[in-house]
Amino acid sequence: MSFVSINNLWVTYGDVLAVQGISIEIPRGEVFGFIGPNGAGKSSTIKVLATLKEPAHGSVHIDGVSVPENPMEIRRRIGYMPDFFGVYEDLNVLDYLSFFAAAYQLPISQREKTVQDVLELTDLPHKRKAPVDSLSRGMKQRLALARVLLHDPDVLLLDEPASGLDPRARIEIRELLKALREMGKTILISSHILHELAQLCTRIGIIEAGRMVAQGSLHDIYQQLNLLQVIHTQILNVDNDMVDAIRMIPGVEDIELQSDRLAIRTHADQLMAEDLLDAIHEMGARIRMFQPEAMDMETAFMKLTQGTTA
Repeated sequence: MSFVSINNLWVTYGDVLAVQGISIEIPRGEVFGFIGPNGAGKSSTIKVLATLKEPAHGSVHIDGVSVPENPMEIRRRIGYMPDFFGVYEDLNVLDYLSFFAAAYQLPISQREKTVQDVLELTDLPHKRKAPVDSLSRGMKQRLALARVLLHDPDVLLLDEPASGLDPRARIEIRELLKALREMGKTILISSHILHELAQLCTRIGIIEAGRMVAQGSLHDIYQQLNLLQVIHTQILNVDNDMVDAIRMIPGVEDIELQSDRLAIRTHADQLMAEDLLDAIHEMGARIRMFQPEAMDMETAFMKLTQGTTA
């Protein structure tokens, strides 16, 4: 049974159709990556789940509870991180988290330990006395994650958490999200940094102009698009007969003979790299190097979308 369920969701802003009939099912403990360009409808969908926007049509449930009909119950069970941090001119990090711990109605006896725990989880204890406005964007994103974790929510709704971060800060946020996934949190995360989500998510949804273009596991999307994967290998005893035999393996599309290696193009949905390695090894090949190229979500995104917005 899905823990987060969106069925035929429509969201409007006046005459503008921001979301047009999308459906998403997220089992408990999974990470769903919501991919799309700016204006595609990602934030509007997340705002409905966060009880900040009424749907024009459709149903939205978290653990069987209707989101529009039970906003206060839902807010106790979610952690919502918008794509902007806000302004907190007169607060340091400790005051900021203590304020939200009170807002979440954490018992007074538990607040100090809970604040310390989330500071440790997000690697911010050394910044506890730092003014919030003095923090870098990466630090602010980690602080925002600490805030949404204070009340130990079941579901995390993260809208562009890596937006505007430098490469090091993106890696730090990604590692933190992996830790939250291992803790069993159910996470919906939106982004246009596609390769980041490919490394983190169990399932992906690609949205454009308010409509879901494709969704499923990475393998499902590769299968839908019939994407080719390139695998580079060095074989010490390679000859023409072996190349012809490799070319006959089901799922192999083509082989390019390069100066010191073979570049084997395979259908990702028909032949796994591990199976190709086994097949070549059984031919008696002495394999020095075997390196599949990473298939990135940018390729899938460009093939599926037309670059339009709602």
